[in-house]
This record gives sequence, C-alpha cells and structure tokens, in this order.
Amino acid sequence: MSLCGGSGPSAAPRLRPRAAQMARRPELLCGAAIVLGCAFLVALKVTCRVLSPRVQVLKEDEAREEIQRNHSSCRAKDVTMPAKLPVNFFSTTSPVIDLFRGQLDYADHLRQDAEVVLYFFYAPWCGQSIAAREEIEQVASRLSDQVLFVAVNCWWNQGKCRKQKHFFYFPVIHLYHRSFGPIEYKGPMSAVYIEKFVRRVMTPLLYISSRSKLLDFLSNYEPGVLGYFEFNASPQPPGYLTFFTSALHSLKKDYLGTIRFGVITDKRVAEEISLVRSGSVYLHRHVNSSLIYPNDIMNYTAENICKWALENREVLIRWLRPHGGKSLLLNNELKKGPALLIFLPYNPLAEIHPLLDEITKVALEYHNCNKSQAAEPDLQHLGDTDSPAFDSSVPDAHMELPETLSITKYPCCNTVVLPQWHSISRTHNVCELCINQTLGVKPNKVHVPHCNFLEIEAALDSFYLQEHTFFQVISNTIECSNFLSFYSPFSYYTACCRTVNRHFLSFISSEKTIFQTPKVAFSSHGKKGNTQHSIPHIEDRNCFIPDFNISGTNISGLSCRTNKTLNLYLLDSNLFWIYAERLGASRSAHLKEFAAIVDLKEEVHYVLDQNQSLVGSTLENFIKNFSALYSPLERHLVDEPWVRVPGQRVITEVTTNTFRHTVVLSEKNVLLLYYAQWCGFCASLNHVFIQLARLLPPDNFTVARIDVTRNDLPWEFMTDRLPTILFFPHQRKEQSVKFPEDFSINLPNLLKFILHHSSFSSSEPCTKECLQKEAVLQQGRISHLEREIQKLRSEIGALHQAQEQLEAQLSEARREEQKLQHQKHALEKQHKTLQLHSEQLQATHDRKNRELLEMAEKLQELADASENLLKENALLRILVASREGKLQSKDEIKESLQSEQTLSEDSAVSVSTAPATLEEKRIDNISTTETEHSSGNRTE
Repeated sequence: MSLCGGSGPSAAPRLRPRAAQMARRPELLCGAAIVLGCAFLVALKVTCRVLSPRVQVLKEDEAREEIQRNHSSCRAKDVTMPAKLPVNFFSTTSPVIDLFRGQLDYADHLRQDAEVVLYFFYAPWCGQSIAAREEIEQVASRLSDQVLFVAVNCWWNQGKCRKQKHFFYFPVIHLYHRSFGPIEYKGPMSAVYIEKFVRRVMTPLLYISSRSKLLDFLSNYEPGVLGYFEFNASPQPPGYLTFFTSALHSLKKDYLGTIRFGVITDKRVAEEISLVRSGSVYLHRHVNSSLIYPNDIMNYTAENICKWALENREVLIRWLRPHGGKSLLLNNELKKGPALLIFLPYNPLAEIHPLLDEITKVALEYHNCNKSQAAEPDLQHLGDTDSPAFDSSVPDAHMELPETLSITKYPCCNTVVLPQWHSISRTHNVCELCINQTLGVKPNKVHVPHCNFLEIEAALDSFYLQEHTFFQVISNTIECSNFLSFYSPFSYYTACCRTVNRHFLSFISSEKTIFQTPKVAFSSHGKKGNTQHSIPHIEDRNCFIPDFNISGTNISGLSCRTNKTLNLYLLDSNLFWIYAERLGASRSAHLKEFAAIVDLKEEVHYVLDQNQSLVGSTLENFIKNFSALYSPLERHLVDEPWVRVPGQRVITEVTTNTFRHTVVLSEKNVLLLYYAQWCGFCASLNHVFIQLARLLPPDNFTVARIDVTRNDLPWEFMTDRLPTILFFPHQRKEQSVKFPEDFSINLPNLLKFILHHSSFSSSEPCTKECLQKEAVLQQGRISHLEREIQKLRSEIGALHQAQEQLEAQLSEARREEQKLQHQKHALEKQHKTLQLHSEQLQATHDRKNRELLEMAEKLQELADASENLLKENALLRILVASREGKLQSKDEIKESLQSEQTLSEDSAVSVSTAPATLEEKRIDNISTTETEHSSGNRTE
C-alpha cells in the first residue's frame, strides 16, 4: 500500500524511492503523524463541545423512551411470568406426607399399601387451608400409626392433581378404606370432629357380644342398624362384607354419621331383638316400630341397605353444623316449622354426655305419642339385666302413671289464658270456659257429650264480649259467672276465673283434659252459694297440686297434641356461639348453654331464661309454655347493645331497650324515623332531619331514629316500609301519627306535619285555661321559630358573603388560567422552534460524523503507512550494516590477495591470475544476490 492510498504493482516503483527517502530521515514521518493526530483531536473536541447541550437533551429523551419501553415490556412479562416453584406446606417433621408438587400418581401408589388413608387437598394461598393445617397435624399426631395422612397441593398448575381434580373450594378431605372411597368429609374443620369421623371410617361397625352392649347401642338417641352374623363357621360369613360396605356407604352419603351400624356375634343376644337367621338386618327406632330388612323384596346389596336405613330412620333430634359461608341450611330447616335450637358445648370424642342424655330424654318423651309401641317390649325385658347403661339412657316408659280423665269425658270445656289486652287480665289471668246447654235460666251441671270446635269458638267470642259481667277486684278466689250466648237463645256459658302463678300457666293448655268437677256452686251473677249443682273449674285441676308429678304426663306425646309441633336441633356452642348471640345469648356468659325457639312463619322467637340452668326440667317447661294455646312466653326483642352515643348528638339513636324510655315515656313530642343501613334513600334524608332537629326547641321536641334491622320493637310499633316516620305527641303517645306516604319528605312538609299534630285534637273539648296554655305554647313556638329564622337569615347573609368571596376567587382563578393558556401557547411555539433547531443540529451532527469517519479512515491509512515505513527503515539499516560489513571483508580479502601476489610473484602468471579472477566473480555474485534479496524483502 502506498502513502497516497494506491495499491497494486504500479505503485511499487514509486514507493521505492519514497521509502528510500524516508529511510534516510524517519523523524519527518513520525512528526507528520503526530501533527495529524493532534489536529484530529482538536477538531473532534470542538465538534463535541458545540453539539453537547442538544445531544444531551436528545439523549435524555431517548433514555426516557427506552425506560418506558422497558416498563411496558416488564408489565407484559409480569402477566406471563411463570409461577414460583411450590414449597412445603407442612413441616418436614410433620407426620403428614406433603406432596407439594401435586404428585397425585405417587399418592395413589401410597394408598395401595395402607388400610385407611386421609387425603388433604389444599391450596397454599387459601386461608381455610392454612387454618385447617394445624387441625390435620393434631389428628395425624394421634392416628399416624393407624392412618396414612397425605397432603396434596391441588393448585400447582404443573401438578397432576390440578389437571385431574377440579375442586371448587379448598380444603377438601377424602378418606379411603382400602379400595372403598372416596368418602368426603364436609363437617367442621376442627381436630376433634375430624378425628371422630376418621375413627368412624376406621371402625364403621360396632361389635356386640353381650346384652349390656346391646342396651348401650339401643339406648343411644341416634338411629341404629344391627346385623346378625355367625362367625363360627367362617371368619367372613355370607353377607358380612356387604353389610360392612353399607356402613361405609352411609358415611359417604351422610357425613354427620347419624346412623350407627353394629354387628351381633352372639345368637342369644340376636334373639332378644327377634333376629334368628344369619345375615338379618334390624333397624331400631324408639317411637315407631322397628323394622327388619326385607330380603324377599329388596336385593341384599350395600346400596340398598344404606338407602333402606336412610329412608326409614327416625330422627328425633338433629345436629346442625352450618359451614359459615353462603348457605340455605338454616333457612330450609326453619321453614319446616317452629324450631327449638339448643346450644351446648360438645366434644365428639368424649365417652359420656350427661346434658345430651337429658335432652334426648326430653325429645323421646315429646315425640312418644303412643306408649304401646312395638319396640317397647324388647327394651322392657332387656331391662331386667340390671344394666346401668340402660337405666341411665333409656327413659322409663313403663312407669305406671296416675290415671287421669280423658278429654272425651268433658269435651266442651276449654282453658283460656287471658291475653294482656283483656280487661279481666288486670284481676285474673286464667279462666275455665264451659258450654251449658239448658232450656231454663239456671245453669245445669256441665255434661254435654256432643259438641264441636265451632261451639267452643262461639263461647270464646261471647266470653270476650261479656267483660263487664266479672268482678274487677284483685283476689286469689274464684270468680264464676254465667252469660248468654249471642248465637243461640238456648245456650249459656259458664266461666270460672282466678289468678294463677305465672309458672303454672304452662300447664293449662297441655292438660286441658285433666279436671274434676268441683263442689262450688254459684248464682247467675257470680255470687257463691251452697247448691247441689256444680260445674268444673280450674281451681281443682290436678296440675296445680304441687305434689303432682307432671314430668312424664305433660310432655309425653305433646308433639301429637298440639298444632305447634317443634323440631329439635342441636348446635355445638364451641363452634356456633355467634348464632346464639344473634338470637339473644349473652356475650359474657361463661357457660355456653342456650336455648331458643324460632318461629319463622310468625316472625317471633323466644329465649329460655339464661338465669336458669339448661336441664331437662327447664326444657320441658319451656316447650310446654310454647305449646300452650295462649303462650305466656314473651317475644324476645333483638337489641343492638353496641350503639355508640356521642356526648352531643342532634338526632337521638333509639334501641330496643331505650325505646320505651325515649319515646313512650318521654314528656316531649317525639319524631321517630325508621331506617336501615342498606336503605340508600334513608341516608339521603339525614341532612333534612339534622336541620329539623336544629329548628325545633330541644325542650319540647325530640328527633330520633331506629335501625329496625338490628332492633326489634313490639308489633304495634313495627313497620314494613322504609323509610317510615311516626310522630308521638306529648301526653298522647297512644295517638301516634304516620307521616303521609304521598307527601315528599322535606323540611317544610315535616314542620307542617309536626305543628299540626302537636296541638290538641279538635275532637277533644278544651277549656279556656286549656286554650290559654295552648296559645302560650304556640306563642313560644312562634318566638322560637322566629329566633331560628333570624339565625337562618344571618347564616344566609354569611353564605352570601362567602359566595361573593368565592366568586372573586373564581374570577382571579380564571385570569390565572388565561395567563397559563398564553404561556402554554408560547411554550408550544418555543417547543416547535427547538424541535426545528434540534433537527438541524441532528443533520449537522450526522454530517460531522461522516466527515470524522472519513478523517479517521485517512488517519488510519497514514498510521498504517508510517508503520510500514518504520519497518522498512529498520530493514534498510540492517541491510546497510550488513553491506558495510561485506565491503569491509571484501577489502580485507583484496588485501590478503595482494599480499599473496607479492609472495607468489614468482609463480606462473596464468595460474595465479585465474583463481583470483574466479574469487572476485564469486564475491560479486554473492553481494549481488544479497542486494536483490533485501530489495525483495522491502518490496514485500
């Protein structure tokens, strides 16, 4: 390559003289290269200094765009980012095998070697799964030597569990008993309940080998299915595996395990319940007749046995276990009729439950409508074995009771518990009403074998219309009277009334049939006398004798003698106490025992007095009081005890407990608003009532409101529409007035409504003094309103001033906005100018870059050429040095030859001349060859 950039063979002849010239003075070439390099650096520095501000701005914009692009790409990556690898859900020391990668195939492999396996399917993010983890570990710590516990992560998207199982909720518990399963557990996620269910799966059958064990099994309140199999001939008699599988089927269909399965292994024990053939199945029922599985009608299969037991079982009392989420369980059960909900602490693993046994006895007596049931003889002769379990669990249904008169003896008498609104209730609260059909005026002995319900209703109507006939004197004696029927001129009625203690009222309706003819006679005006005629009345009823045993007679079969039959339910207060609190249980109760009757149809519920202990006798009285025709139970009103009442509040918040004091007994006019938290229109009226409360004088008026969804009121004060406004005038609270629904609720209409109804009614006579008081009162109200109007005017003036100030501020803000708009336009113009300038600078920058690139290429060529010249210069020096050495050696050779010639002058001229000539030629050839070799190297 030449210095001018040429190349090829033609440049070689021109390069040689220049190279020879540079070889003589190499410092010129180095100086030229240094000068060109300095010039290049100066030009580059000046160009970069001119372009640096604009380039920096452009670089910042490019960096900002790059950040935005990276941010957008990062957001897209977050959506498609793969899930993190799962980690252990259970600890490594836990007895639960944790397959946190969802290895369902490995779980199935583990199940092949175990008899009972519990699968816990979970999701790591699920709060309920996290809460149930500790409960599963507690169960596993106690049963890990008998049951294999396996936890499977069914949320990991790459696991087989997620691909094969499609669960809609977590956690899910499945149990397998060898090849049978899965049996899903749907009960509470509590360790004791889970352990109880696992133990039922482990031993689905109870083996009964003696009479005592049979009595224990039959005395339980849960339905029982017994199978008799002879194990003498074979360890697995025919039909045993089918019966065993039917027990597992019952757990699969009924996770509560309400049906207990047992196996009788002794023939003599099986004969006690009439099982004589091996493979027979017996369903025990307490109230109705027990059944034997019909082998001749139904096939002997596990599914059929389970279905037959579930369809024919007898449920006297049921457990309710709501799972806490959205469910219609309670609603569906309450729709069936009145329900007695009993909350008690329950431990499924405990061996004895004394309180549950008492409740079971009450339930059996309540539903025991017929004493001559088929199952009673079996238990009667079994009771002769002196089994303690039988004595403690089975109610003594064969105790001889005192003979009482049947209702057919006196069919036309009825016991009446007077309601509180009746005027007689101020002196007497119970009356015995009888029909007396006679042709004369004097009453005869009540003995009418033929009468019906319509006659009793007619007697009640006439009785309520004849209030003035009875004495209005408070006493403990009997007041009797005869009165004429309004429907028949030949029918007379007799009523005997007296005051009875409140706890005796529960016995009236349940023992309507038990009365005797008293020896008390009276006249038609109710005065007592000594005549031979007598009528039955309530004083001589057996149920009011303190020594009479009513525990068995009043409650026994009551469900069949009343139209208000109760469904009995049990709830574990350790899990569901929040429902008891909603029904009225105390939050500070140490012993979580509570009972309430809920009647969804009548929209009422009654609460058992919490000061009484929850035992069988109190439950019996509670049931009997509810079953009475006129129940003495008082409707429980739900109250909101946590209402926050600030120190100064314009509107008074009313609750169930404060309603009577704030509204009914208040000496002020009260305007009451009925509202609810979910009522949006009620919330929109708050400002109207706040203004109204500020306008009305607080000494005479009270503006209040009540949340009817959290507070119950007596029926006469309830409403079915929200919002509702009631006004209770002073001293005339019974004449409360409802705000018209067709009027709009605003401040003027409310003021007119209050002022109109707060004055005395025009229908009532009013004296001059009354008029004067009313005028003074109205004048005071007018003056108060004038003061309030003056305050409002001053407030309106202040509002006008504030409005003017706001308008001035708005005008100033508009001017500022215009200035900002002008500045915005100017900045936009500058921005456009800067953009043009930036484009120009960009073009200049590109042009300078191209020039710099060209200069850099030329400098690179110069640098390459200078490097080649330096190499050639070094070679030339070496060549010159070698040439000089050769020339010197040549001179020495010549000198030696000359000396030799002088020494051999005598020799022949031809002989000495020839070798000298040859030697010179040889040296010349050698020098010529070296010169050409060095020239060739330089050329390369």
